[in-house]
Amino acid sequence: MPPLFVHPQNPRYFTNDGRRAVYLTGSHTWCNLQDIGLEDTSPFPYDEYLEFMSKYNHNFMRLWMFEQPERACWTEARIFFDPLPWSRPGPGVAADGKPKFDLATWNEAYFERLRKRVIMAGEREIFCAVMLFQGWSLSVTGKGLDPWVVHPFNGMNNINGVDVPFHGWDNDTDPSLHSMYNSVVVSYQEAYVRKVIDTLNDLDNVLYEVINEGGSLAWQAHIVDFVHAYEHGKAKQHPVGITSGIPWMRNSAIIANTCDWYSPVNQPNWWGRGDFAYVEDYRQDPPTSGGGKVSLADTDHLWGHGGNFKWVWKCFTRGHNPIFMDPWQGLYIGTTEEIAGWSFTGGISKDQRDYPDWEPTRRAMGDTKRYADIMNLAQMYPRPELCSSRYCLANPGVEYLVYLPEGGNITLDLCNTHEVFTFEWFFPQLGRKLPGARLVQGGDYFATTAPFTGDAVLYLKNIGK
Repeated sequence: MPPLFVHPQNPRYFTNDGRRAVYLTGSHTWCNLQDIGLEDTSPFPYDEYLEFMSKYNHNFMRLWMFEQPERACWTEARIFFDPLPWSRPGPGVAADGKPKFDLATWNEAYFERLRKRVIMAGEREIFCAVMLFQGWSLSVTGKGLDPWVVHPFNGMNNINGVDVPFHGWDNDTDPSLHSMYNSVVVSYQEAYVRKVIDTLNDLDNVLYEVINEGGSLAWQAHIVDFVHAYEHGKAKQHPVGITSGIPWMRNSAIIANTCDWYSPVNQPNWWGRGDFAYVEDYRQDPPTSGGGKVSLADTDHLWGHGGNFKWVWKCFTRGHNPIFMDPWQGLYIGTTEEIAGWSFTGGISKDQRDYPDWEPTRRAMGDTKRYADIMNLAQMYPRPELCSSRYCLANPGVEYLVYLPEGGNITLDLCNTHEVFTFEWFFPQLGRKLPGARLVQGGDYFATTAPFTGDAVLYLKNIGK
C-alpha cells in the first residue's frame, strides 16, 4: 500500500492506487505521542488507544506534539511534556532547572517513539498526520502559565544563541517563532523537519501537518514547500497539510496554498466589524467541499471541545473528511478537581472521555467509513440540490447517500435516470439497517418517509433497468 496522494479525479479525497478513494475519519487526542501530565503521570496507554480506534472503525489520527518541556496556558498546574525532539546536554541551566537545550542535536528517544507509534498505527491500517510544530507552545490566554518561559527556542534555554523578540500568536507582521522573520530560527526548524522526514520516509501511513493553530501563512507555506522539496529526492512522498484556527487565516488563503490538505474554520462575514455571523458555518451547516484540496474538517478548529454525530454525517455528505478532537485522555492527568476542563454542563466536563456527546460522535465516524468503503466513493460528489434535506453524496443514476438530520420526509430527484434501485435505511442511533420494502424506479421524484424517529440515512444503489 503506497502512501496517500490526492485523488486525480475527485480531489476531495486521497487515494493510494489512483482509483479507490480513501476516506479519512477518526479520533485524535493530545497525549498520543508525548506523555503529558504531572510528574508522576503514567505513560499514555497507546496500545489501548489503538484498540479503541479499531473498535470504532477509525482510520485516522493527528499525532500531537508540544514544543515546551512544561507549563501550559490553559492551567496553572505544573504539567510536563515528554519526550521533546531536542537534546539537553547543557552547559548551563534552563528556566525549568534542567540542562539547556542544544537545538542542533536530537533526543533520539523522541524520534524512536514517533517511528514506533506510526508503525503500530499502520499495522491497524490507521493513517497518522504527524504534527511538526505547536502554536499553543507560545500562547498566553490568562488561564494558566506562559510556556515561552521554558521554550527551547527562548534564548535563556538553549546553547545556540537562538531567540525571538516576540513570542505571542504568529502572523506576518509580528516577528515570532513560527514566521519568516529570522532566517537562523527557520534554519533550525528546517533541520528538525529533515530529521522527522528521515525518521518516517519509508512508512506509508504518514501525512504531515505543519503546525497546530499557529504560524504565519507565509511560514506555513514555506514549510509545506520545504517538505515537498526534501521528499522529492526520497523514496516516498507524503501529503502535507495546513490546519487553521487563528483568526487571520481564511480558508480561501489556505486553499490557494501548495498544501495537499487543510482543516477549515468558520468564516465570519467581515473581520473587525464585530459581526459574528458566518458565511461558512462549518459547525451547523458545513458548505460543500469545493474539491480544490482534501478537507479534514476537525472539531478542534471549529469548537475546541465540541462536535456531535449529526455534524459527522453532514460533513460526510458534503464531501469532507470529519475528524474529532477526542478527550479520550484529558489534557493532563491529575485528580478530578485538577482536570483541565474548559466548560462544564451539569458537573460533567467536556474534557472527560465519557461526556455524553462523544460516544455517538465516535460511532458516527465509524459508520460513515463503512458506507465510504461499500460505495464507489471516487465517483461520489456532494449534490445538495438533489434532495430536500440538502445533504447528499451522489453518483447520479448509480448511487445516492442521503442524510436526514431530523428524520421525517425526504424527496430525492431521480428524474434524469431510468435505472432501478434498491434502497435501505440506516438508523444511526442504533446502528441498524432496514431494507426498503420495494424497488425504486427512476424517471421521477422519489418521496418517502423514514420508518423511525430521529436522524436517518437513506442509501440507494443501482441494479439496472
